[in-house]
Amino acid sequence: MNEGLIPRRYAKALYKVALEKGVDTRVYELMKTLAGSFADVPGLNEAVSNPFVGRDDKSRLIMTACGATDSDTVVADFIKLLEKNRRIDQTREIALAYLSIYREAHGIYIVHVDTAAPMGEAEAAKLKSLIARHLGDKATMEYSTSVVPDLIGGFRVSVGNERLDASIANELKQLRQKLIN
Repeated sequence: MNEGLIPRRYAKALYKVALEKGVDTRVYELMKTLAGSFADVPGLNEAVSNPFVGRDDKSRLIMTACGATDSDTVVADFIKLLEKNRRIDQTREIALAYLSIYREAHGIYIVHVDTAAPMGEAEAAKLKSLIARHLGDKATMEYSTSVVPDLIGGFRVSVGNERLDASIANELKQLRQKLIN
């Protein structure tokens, strides 16, 4: 069976309940934190998948990893459901699927910009404006940047599955390919 299908179904159910209760944005923030925790702490996935770690310990671990409080009953109840259905080991995949569903429903795009050197504020604002215009008026961006000296110069923009590579390293690579052929 498709491993992504089950997490997506659970994530859809969580989104639907969170939306009905008006806490979909709060759950989104918690799922973002949880996905970040899984990325930052490699042992977290191992602990959640470990059959020798008790169910209650796994639940507390996940609640702590996502930053949930006692008032986050939707997430607490959801984790109990995952325990009951023996799906607690798929929490990471469910969190990622929830993020995807929420972003799609709210027109949120993940935008990442790599530059060869740090950009000035004016350049960054201009680039951000161009990207926003490309995405449309109703789109929202989750914008991040990083410096990648290997680009030599220029920048690389990733928006979802789209990628614009305006780096000198890419230009040199294309030139090299033309000379070889």
